[in-house]
Amino acid sequence: MGLDNPLHIAFLVVILLLVFGAKRLPELGRSLGSGMREFKQSITGESPAQQQPALTASPQQPAIPSVNQPVASPPAPVAAQPAPVAAQPAPVDAPEPDQGAASQPAAEQRQG
Repeated sequence: MGLDNPLHIAFLVVILLLVFGAKRLPELGRSLGSGMREFKQSITGESPAQQQPALTASPQQPAIPSVNQPVASPPAPVAAQPAPVAAQPAPVDAPEPDQGAASQPAAEQRQG
């Protein structure tokens, strides 16, 4: 029975709450954490004073942007452009047909 199943972990948490109570459980967590920290320090041989300067010696910018800072600037407003005018065909400068010349063939056809 390993702790690889989430149901096993939930069952263990319920048992711990029943045995120790909700008020005492955070104290047990703190003492367990400090005990693990002391055990790790005894194995590595480093004291907390030696670890602290290494962490604060080189401050770097966070990889994640701050929540209060905008991610990107808002887009610039687009300038209003006039609507394109539909192209009109160029006027044709063709000479108009002569009215007299147009009527002559019609008159000749009537006679003939």
